[in-house]
Amino acid sequence: MNYRKLGNTDLEVSTICLGTMTWGEQNTQEEGFEQMDHALEQGINFFDTAEIYAVPPKKETYGKTEEIIGNWFKKKNNRSKIILATKISGPGISWIRGGENQYDKKNLTEAVNQSLKRLQTDYIDLYQLHWPERKSNYFGRLGYEHKDDSEWNDFEDVLNSLNEIIKSGKIKYIGLSNETAWGLSKFLEISKTKNLPRVMSVQNPYNLLNRTYEIGLAETSVREKSGLLAYSPLASGIMSGKYRNGAMPDGSRMKLFGDRFPRYKTKNATVAVEEYYKIAKKHNLNLAQMSLKFCELQPFMTSIIIGATTMDQLKTDIESVNLNLSDEVIKEINEVQKIYPNPCP
Repeated sequence: MNYRKLGNTDLEVSTICLGTMTWGEQNTQEEGFEQMDHALEQGINFFDTAEIYAVPPKKETYGKTEEIIGNWFKKKNNRSKIILATKISGPGISWIRGGENQYDKKNLTEAVNQSLKRLQTDYIDLYQLHWPERKSNYFGRLGYEHKDDSEWNDFEDVLNSLNEIIKSGKIKYIGLSNETAWGLSKFLEISKTKNLPRVMSVQNPYNLLNRTYEIGLAETSVREKSGLLAYSPLASGIMSGKYRNGAMPDGSRMKLFGDRFPRYKTKNATVAVEEYYKIAKKHNLNLAQMSLKFCELQPFMTSIIIGATTMDQLKTDIESVNLNLSDEVIKEINEVQKIYPNPCP
């Protein structure tokens, strides 16, 4: 396994992070336990979750994934072996603290305390804001429309509230998710000028079908040491190749919840996947492993978050860390990106 520093901290996280969002919906607690056991055996020391999980989000499964992780910690007595990341939900979910803006002191404190209870731990290593309170482009939204009528908690107030929670020992570091270059820059600026907690990471999508992070955010991540935690590194399974030629495997996310992922159903995506498949086949590579390794190699990357519903998928994904991509393979991948740039932004 490979490891990198989380931001400018002393924490060394595995470059593969175990995603957990299917536990409690597509996966049982027992399956989650098996995944965590295997991941730890393979050197993965970084787990990512969120209060809103399992997905798709619904009231009945809210907090379920955190509970499964907490039960595993209790059973294995190994909390100290894991660098644990979780997230507070942003606004818009009516059954989470009323659905209004969430990043004020009261809601942040309540959310942290409830996550700690579910996770059966007394501290969280990385606490992330799941999506912005302000109106912005995230979750694949295109066509930016600027609106000044939206209200959100002032960034300085958010950092002050998080600072108090850090001082209490309940969280160690903070990160952002689904954030823009402007949002990250503002948080970093305020943390510097006001001596407030620094953003150590940004959890945004990044995969061979969506490399938009390279525009603006990548440079900020490198220069400010606030690296990317890439979610959907296989584009919700598209880059595994399992949906090629119109296939729709039983139990797959696209078959169960396909209407939630319109961003991955573009014509150019279908064509691009075939081109990437040709590269993998030409060089005798597994498409999923090639896709993951390309993501891991990026200079702005801290860790890629893999999510699996079967042990075979998990083992294949983890083995990507041992793959070597030649300069020729990387060049060919970049050529496809030039022809079909970001078909699933």
